[in-house]
Amino acid sequence: MRYFGICIHLFVFIPSVITLQLKMSERQDCRFIRRKGDFMNNNQTSAVNNTANKTFTTKYMVELAAMIAIIIIMAFTPLGYIKLPGLTITFLTIPVAVGAIILGPVGGLICGLTFGLTSLYQAVTGGSVFTFALFNISPVFTIILTVVPRTLEGLLTGLIFKGLHSINGVKKFSYYIASLCCPLLNTLLFMSSLVLFFYNTDYVQAFVTALGAKNPLIFVVLFVGVQGLIEAGICFIVASVVSRALYAALKLNQN
Repeated sequence: MRYFGICIHLFVFIPSVITLQLKMSERQDCRFIRRKGDFMNNNQTSAVNNTANKTFTTKYMVELAAMIAIIIIMAFTPLGYIKLPGLTITFLTIPVAVGAIILGPVGGLICGLTFGLTSLYQAVTGGSVFTFALFNISPVFTIILTVVPRTLEGLLTGLIFKGLHSINGVKKFSYYIASLCCPLLNTLLFMSSLVLFFYNTDYVQAFVTALGAKNPLIFVVLFVGVQGLIEAGICFIVASVVSRALYAALKLNQN
């Protein structure tokens, strides 16, 4: 529970403080512009509008950098993973979901890519025993397995939220649906890639035999099991609450 509290503080505190500082700076610029407004011609007005667009872009980049930093911090600390006997639960889908919701599909893609690159690092360095073994079997397929599903997970979550949020009838539910879709997409895309590239290898077949799976579908269900349900449940609760609060706060700061 202590880790959950720290995660929530990371998600809410860091982007909000940075955005607040940028907003204060922007207000100072606006006050200066108003004092000079009587002497401005059309060209100067256009320059001011360009400055405002640059300010918005700066906000977006800073907020994106904050989400990337959170993902990296979580990936290399106990905040990102809980390792139990025979079970590893990841919370990295939470910042990916939050990033996709508050920053859009492109932001979600970048957050997902960051998640994937940290997973690849774990595979190369042995931080994850499972993917490290897969990397020794096929480095190329392991790169695809660890990076591509996570990148698509962030992109698709952002697209799902964007689409649902534009529909009045389901707008208020878009945060919850997108937050649930993110871990489900992560599991679906990762396990599909695992089956596609490694199912027939001796290493994965050892798991198939141990689980008593008769086909790839049963293997996926048994292999994911409780771990997938826990990840989906936690991401659904935390990401939906945090993303809704952050989305409202950041939108308010833009006005």
